Amino acid sequence: MFPLKDENPTSRFPFVNIALIVINLAVFLITLISGTFEETIDLYGMRPVEVLAGRRLETLFTSMFLHGGILHILGNMLYLYIFGDNIEDVLGHGKFLAFYLVTGVIASLIHAATDPTSDIPTIGASGAISGVLGAYLMLYPRARVYTAVGIYLFWRIVMIPAIFFLGFWFLLQVFSASITWLTGISEGVAYWAHIGGFIAGALLILPVRAGRRRRRNSGGGLSYGFY
Repeated sequence: MFPLKDENPTSRFPFVNIALIVINLAVFLITLISGTFEETIDLYGMRPVEVLAGRRLETLFTSMFLHGGILHILGNMLYLYIFGDNIEDVLGHGKFLAFYLVTGVIASLIHAATDPTSDIPTIGASGAISGVLGAYLMLYPRARVYTAVGIYLFWRIVMIPAIFFLGFWFLLQVFSASITWLTGISEGVAYWAHIGGFIAGALLILPVRAGRRRRRNSGGGLSYGFY
């Protein structure tokens, strides 16, 4: 089951969201074509043991723009493309960028806290994108998501409300993290970063949601945020 698009129009062009997608894709292609893929991950990936010791804190940011493979980056960019534009529409370009980076850092720190002695570099935009998903769920729970659902060899396109699609996604992360914790078997996926980013995004967007509701109740109509 994976999303194709959402039924949720925006009022402004998502410059930042598109720029983030382009930058992520460019970094991945450059490191792949140049043959510096492993060296780049080693230099700019986030290692929990180092960050928690106060070293190489810049990797909290650089690691967000690195990905481990084609499926990794395409999956992340698909989710960002579908859900990121609406959050940028509400927050405005500058605040959306800050929101994206902050939730990404929080997600990385939560992952580091769950595996504090790890020297394995963690990479990917999943934590920041999880923050976007958490915010989307808070703001647009009823927005419908066109979703491809596969049953054996047969695929069908269905429209699923965001509260169910993203709610299922979040529960899947919690289930996977719990299984990993109970069995001690790691799949190489930072599930706690996904969970932490999602919760951070949901909490950080609450003041914005409250403000939108106040304006709507006062008869001011629906506001689309500010720069």
